[in-house]
Amino acid sequence: MSNNIIFVTGTDTGVGKTTVTGLLAAGLRSRGLRIAVFKPAETGCSPGPDGSLLPADAARLRRLAGTPQPIEDVCPYTFREPLAPAVAARREGRSIDFRWLCAQIRSRADQYDLTLVEGAGGWLVPLAQQLTFADLAMALGAEALVIVANRLGALNHALLTVQHVRMCGLRCAGYVWNHPAPITEVAQTTNPEALREWLGPALGSVPYLRDGWDAPDAAARIAEECFDLDGFLRARQEAEARR
Repeated sequence: MSNNIIFVTGTDTGVGKTTVTGLLAAGLRSRGLRIAVFKPAETGCSPGPDGSLLPADAARLRRLAGTPQPIEDVCPYTFREPLAPAVAARREGRSIDFRWLCAQIRSRADQYDLTLVEGAGGWLVPLAQQLTFADLAMALGAEALVIVANRLGALNHALLTVQHVRMCGLRCAGYVWNHPAPITEVAQTTNPEALREWLGPALGSVPYLRDGWDAPDAAARIAEECFDLDGFLRARQEAEARR
């Protein structure tokens, strides 16, 4: 199992994977770590002035990580329709080279202190023909970080995802709460303690963020407030010592 690749997955689409991944990248970068980021396939991309598709999430990750990786390295596959990558690729008459993708990520990971790979949608979203993002995480030997949107249904979604990560033989590095919307429901106030009983404490909790949070300096400050970065880095060092 790779100690420097973390696969960021979520309990669904729209749960805040890019937000949490970006914050974590900015926070760790501010601690002096060299961070690589990947969004292997991004769908729902809009065309730029030259007609090429622009991967907005990947661009945000690249900026927050401060990585010199070209955007084509961060996000090798872009698609127009907001669908599962395997479906979007098929509708465009294209295919995703799974082996090449794995090789690319591994080769870059060796050059950085930590590599964050963000999936699309949830854990079992189809990535290529008969292959899901879970297969990518397994092929990379990555640890999984699960992003949970704090809303009604979160407990079931979180437990299902973490259970399947473990069934795949991968270590779950933990979970993070994210708030895509302000707290207005009873479930949002009771979810954190309820999930803690099953999975232990969360690695962090990201509040509802308004525009402007993704400036690198602001993101680094938010990361310090939302995550226990010292504990996160200590856990990585302990994992390395056990190898």
